[in-house]
Amino acid sequence: MPQPNPKQLRQLQQNMLRQLEQAQGDLAAQEVEGSAGGGAVTARANGQQRITAVAIEPEVLEEGAELLADLVQAAVNDALDRSRELAARSMESLLPPGLLPPGLR
Repeated sequence: MPQPNPKQLRQLQQNMLRQLEQAQGDLAAQEVEGSAGGGAVTARANGQQRITAVAIEPEVLEEGAELLADLVQAAVNDALDRSRELAARSMESLLPPGLLPPGLR
């Protein structure tokens, strides 16, 4: 089996790092939304799992602090789940086909 050319390996590594940096920048600019209570509370997160906004319908404020806290928590968790899915799809697209075994996608 022939040995890989070190110069080619370095070039491949640099290309992969550039693609990774580009993907991370793209993820920072993309947002997803999660919600709870039928949309009464919404949370937005970027592709780097940072919450960028939370919106609460005024009617929810009348329901009490405990319900409000539950709805905010559920909306944030939904947004973060969607953000992780977005990031996973983005990172998976950088890998050569067949590199990840089934079940790890």
